Amino acid sequence: MAETPGWTGPARPALDAPPAGPPPLPGPEAPHALVIGGGFGGLAAALRLSCRGYRVTVLEALDQFGGRARVFREDGHVFDMGPTIVTVPHFFEELWTLAGRRLADDVELQKLDPCYRILFDDGSHFDYSSDGETLRREIARLAPGDLAGYERFSAHADRCWALGFGQLGAKAFDSTGDLLAAIPHLVRMQGWRTLHALVAQHFRDPRLRMVFSLQSLLIGGNPFSVTAVYSLIHALERRWGVHWAKGGTGALVQGLVGLLRERGVVLETGAEVTRIDIQAQAGSRRPRATGVSLADGRHLPADVVVCNSDVAWTQRKLIEPRWRKRWTDERVERADHSMSLFVWYFGTDRQWPEVPHHMMVLGPRYRGLLDDIFKHHHLAEDFSLYLHRPTATDASMGPPCMDTFYVLSPVPHLGSGTDWSEVAERYRQAVQERLEATVLPGLGQHLRVSRLMTPQHFHDELRSHQGAAFGLEPTLMQSAGFRPHNRSEDIDALYFVGAGTHPGAGIPGVLMSAKALQTVLPDPGALARPSHATARLTR
Repeated sequence: MAETPGWTGPARPALDAPPAGPPPLPGPEAPHALVIGGGFGGLAAALRLSCRGYRVTVLEALDQFGGRARVFREDGHVFDMGPTIVTVPHFFEELWTLAGRRLADDVELQKLDPCYRILFDDGSHFDYSSDGETLRREIARLAPGDLAGYERFSAHADRCWALGFGQLGAKAFDSTGDLLAAIPHLVRMQGWRTLHALVAQHFRDPRLRMVFSLQSLLIGGNPFSVTAVYSLIHALERRWGVHWAKGGTGALVQGLVGLLRERGVVLETGAEVTRIDIQAQAGSRRPRATGVSLADGRHLPADVVVCNSDVAWTQRKLIEPRWRKRWTDERVERADHSMSLFVWYFGTDRQWPEVPHHMMVLGPRYRGLLDDIFKHHHLAEDFSLYLHRPTATDASMGPPCMDTFYVLSPVPHLGSGTDWSEVAERYRQAVQERLEATVLPGLGQHLRVSRLMTPQHFHDELRSHQGAAFGLEPTLMQSAGFRPHNRSEDIDALYFVGAGTHPGAGIPGVLMSAKALQTVLPDPGALARPSHATARLTR
């Protein structure tokens, strides 16, 4: 597809030339950075910190790295527990290049076409493609009168990508001036409008209004309340497509872990941080983070602390209230938190070759269901589903002649009051019945592996406030400078990356948060070495 005139977004890096050699490894006297949490944001931040010249330690509370992108295996089935869609491969390529390597040497990415199939409740479907002409044919098949509207919407999505991610995404919003400077861009992107309102302006067919607005759900946002800026998701899907990492998303996690090990980064699992250690500074109104305390009794000193943990959880559980002026408990509770997820992982003893790699099975309601989830915090009887079948593309994800699946249903966070210990199995059975009636006939007779994850798991295992799967909901007043900053507003030497900070959730967002961190992080050579940070670390 031709580029939009005036396109100023990032181009994909040229990959024909070999990468430059890796930066020198930090010496024993280099400033020390502690990273709390080993999700994509934390691992990317750790790599950038190491390449910048910091000694780095990554502390992960779970038994493996990846955060929401962790993996489990059972009876030959391999399950990615979280994100499955890679939309901007060059964000990963950039990280490998920083380390003096090629991504393709460690991870094989495969572009999928169609990106995903959307099955409507009336039985019709839409194959969403990154190829412009194929996509136009699908639009014409459903609603030829909406083709002109699509061209206008696509041009607006390009503008939002160029301005929203290309110019603002990798820059930390660190002051009121940063926010004021972004206002002209927000005006050009019609940021005051909701995504669905923008889509409805350009499409008349109700099915196409769903097709081009539901992507915000992939980052935890209600299309009826998130800003129209998130139309940029369509632009990035169209420009770079949807990719699959052979071996699963976990292969990307392991690739990053390998890069960090090569650089001598200290990587610890089962290392639960219980407090960020903070001290008052003489001559300053702002306190300073000096390290962390762990559940096993250790106190690790640091020159800087970078949190990839859930921001709301971190503020309420890891930072004493006396140090927090902006993100008080009351402010965290008043914020709009994203939806949560019910996820059923299952393996079967047969295959359904007609089911594509990614599929969305929509229910009878769209806005009403989303109102129940986001506004009323009510667990409805109906649902819409995202079905992931990696064995459609990658035979290594399951035993021969068998299928590996997960199915995901957006649900309210724990503010709904739902007791998932009582509801989970009944809800799973309802999901199974829906799949059997639509795309997986006879499913119940062929199950061999089954496991659930509910909002309670997001709260208890992933330390996510209210079990929200994506942090704060990305509404206009909780985006950019209104979101928790990459540099703490209250505490020196404390930083944030991941879904809960700028620019937001989704793999591209959390990787860009690590890049935005670089715009506010001090150069290690400029840091005075305080005596508390020179102590030898206990490993």
